[in-house]
Amino acid sequence: MQIDHVGVATDEAAALATQYAELFATEIAHEEVRDGMDIYFLPVGETYFEFLEPLDDGPIADFLDREGPGLHHVAVTVDSAVDALDRARALGIEPIDDQPRPGAWGHDVAFLHPRDTGSVLLEFVEH
Repeated sequence: MQIDHVGVATDEAAALATQYAELFATEIAHEEVRDGMDIYFLPVGETYFEFLEPLDDGPIADFLDREGPGLHHVAVTVDSAVDALDRARALGIEPIDDQPRPGAWGHDVAFLHPRDTGSVLLEFVEH
């Protein structure tokens, strides 16, 4: 396993992605609109920053209202999101997603509830 990306919630995804690209002397690798969000991926070494801007009501808008801009989640690459969810359940960790679902870049993703993971929202990403 390795860190796939770190998700950052913001009201200005394009501007923040551009600022980080200049700061780290890199380029935006991918952008898309999905699930009511503007999403930008910026490579840093072998991982990415993912910038998430809500376009309507939803989990990211709720997070911004409650917490303000900042770190939203940490995503880990897994060989099988189904197996990773099963392992989490066996350890008593409650998944948010019962089954993997389509995520950004066409990957299957699944999230774990932060109350069971030290207040960190964890995401499994299967490429």
